[in-house]
Amino acid sequence: MFPGPIAYLSLSPRSSLDFGRSSKLHLSPKADVKSLISYVAAKTKVINGKYHRFLGRHFPRFYVLYTIFMKGLQMFWADAKKARRIKTNMWKHNIKFHQLPYREMEHLRQFRRDVTKCLFLGIISIPPFANYLVFLLMYLFPRQLLIQHFWTPKQQIDFLDIYHALRKQSHPEILCYLEKVIPLVSDAGLRWHMTELCTKIQHGTHPTVHDILALRQCFSNHPLGMNQLHALQMKALSRAMLLTPHLPPFLLRRRLNTHMAVIHQLDKALAKLGVGQLTLQEVKSACYLRGLNSTHIAEEKCRTWLGEWLQISCSLKEAELSLLLHNVVLLSVNYIGTRR
Repeated sequence: MFPGPIAYLSLSPRSSLDFGRSSKLHLSPKADVKSLISYVAAKTKVINGKYHRFLGRHFPRFYVLYTIFMKGLQMFWADAKKARRIKTNMWKHNIKFHQLPYREMEHLRQFRRDVTKCLFLGIISIPPFANYLVFLLMYLFPRQLLIQHFWTPKQQIDFLDIYHALRKQSHPEILCYLEKVIPLVSDAGLRWHMTELCTKIQHGTHPTVHDILALRQCFSNHPLGMNQLHALQMKALSRAMLLTPHLPPFLLRRRLNTHMAVIHQLDKALAKLGVGQLTLQEVKSACYLRGLNSTHIAEEKCRTWLGEWLQISCSLKEAELSLLLHNVVLLSVNYIGTRR
């Protein structure tokens, strides 16, 4: 006798298992996929945790660098997604850069600078096996090659101090140029105000908002308007703004103009938002961008200084941006805690 269907199934355990498995898949495929993803994710998390503990135990210094690098990648990726959302929203609603809220404007400005730095690394890593050299260069020169996301907390303070020391080297040169142009100012009243301002700064006094705004006419045309600045002046001002001075004069002028126009737009958006709405980190970053080494200054002093900057900036027209550019030095050089 041949076995019937029931006997056949009982004699074939593999077939019965296959049948059970296939019926399960056909009944709830989505649940199976979700459980598989959850299982893989859990296992990956466990393996990742073991790997982290291994690195931390056997290679502690490398583990610190590895952790900072991974966190930096996550932050940079989050920045990229946010920048893409902002740009998409601008395109959909036909919004210009200067119409954005302050935080979105500042995010796009900083992200563009970060991308420029990352693109340089990407270009030099194109040749075969060059990526190994790039990793070595990143380790040896983190300040020059990496964005702030990849700096340690100590490096962030140290590197900002180094950058500020570099831009401070241009301050005496910029102030010297201001003294030299005093005889070229035709108006006697303006000439007196310029002399008073230079004397105050030489004696270590922090100028008032009125002291600086009284000179706006000198910076709108001859002798200190943006189009009247000499090549050496523009090179010194570029260093004060942490921009490269190694460009032809017409490119230096154009870059300084563009850079200050962006800061002027940021200032208007920030004045609308209010300095009181900024977090401590946002205040310190805003001050540092505008020439003040805020890393060693108390929060209230930073907010006061930023308020003074906004008073000056929001009083200026586009033709007077040269004064805003010089204000990077005039307003910061003698501020409390900056003469280190």
